[in-house]
Amino acid sequence: MTEFKPLVFSGVQPTGNLHLGNYLGAIRKFVALQENNDCIYCVVDLHALTAQLVHEDMTTQIRSITAAFLAAGIDPKKHIVFNQSQVPQHAELAWIFNCVARIGWMNRMTQFKDKAGKDREQASLGLYAYPSLMAADILVYRATHVPVGEDQKQHLELARDIAMKFNLDFREKIMPTGLGVDITVGEEPVHAYFPMVEPLIDGPAPRVMSLKDGTKKMSKSDPSDLSRINLMDDQEAISKKIRKAKTDPDALPSEAEGLKGRPEADNLVGIFAALADRSKADVLAEFGGQQFSVFKPALIDLAVEVLAPINAEMRRLMEDPAHIDAVLRDGGERARARAEKTMNEVRDIIGFVR
Repeated sequence: MTEFKPLVFSGVQPTGNLHLGNYLGAIRKFVALQENNDCIYCVVDLHALTAQLVHEDMTTQIRSITAAFLAAGIDPKKHIVFNQSQVPQHAELAWIFNCVARIGWMNRMTQFKDKAGKDREQASLGLYAYPSLMAADILVYRATHVPVGEDQKQHLELARDIAMKFNLDFREKIMPTGLGVDITVGEEPVHAYFPMVEPLIDGPAPRVMSLKDGTKKMSKSDPSDLSRINLMDDQEAISKKIRKAKTDPDALPSEAEGLKGRPEADNLVGIFAALADRSKADVLAEFGGQQFSVFKPALIDLAVEVLAPINAEMRRLMEDPAHIDAVLRDGGERARARAEKTMNEVRDIIGFVR
């Protein structure tokens, strides 16, 4: 092998209702990337256990995420769509990576600090170690690119650290196998088995914020349903939530610079820009000087136009669970084949007898 074959991997947890932030920040990117890339998209149900061990209906949540993937336009025949628990190689590689990663690296992960809160001693080991599983999710396919939100960029940096340490620790065993690739990290040449994965972060609204508080990320776990637009919301619900979205009394500025210090205005303009595939500057050129009483109805019309077809297709798919399960089984079989190839090579590199 002379170079790593480009491959896109990403996943979404089956916890709570998918919302506009998930769509704009992740799923819509997934759809665009599949046009020119080999893609693997995963419902990361093992990760869902870190947030809540016992789920009322994990099966429905997994199907709902899959339905969202398909309704948004992901092609499960050209690419791979599956749920993580169907491929045990993720967990196997995660254990190896647990032994590669250093405690100091894990202690720097700000997501754990945020999610564990003040009583970290009561947080699960899974929550602490899940960035290692995330690295395994990506690298068990030797993926090269991952579309993520800004808040997950630190975890990709950890995946790079884990990959590099594995490459360096086992370099004498990788080189004779012919499985590695010569890469340059900084100015240092490295014969690598695992690639240095690159994040894909772009778009006018990489972080969609709460409709009730522009300083907080839109979240499935927010107790107020008015804080988010769910992908399963109908036209009436979308209209109600945008009408009630928090704003300020001032008119919209004519330039993006004027959004500073106005988080709610910035959020709504960012949502409009992302839905319309335009820049914030372009949106403000049209609506600058207008009150929210003018802007919100335009945003409602746009949101309904974009989301209504996805909503309708998700509802249709959820009425046919057998079809969704068949998609996941097929994707799982193809994912296992790829993952097992990697794991056979990793086992040989480490020296396991098989």
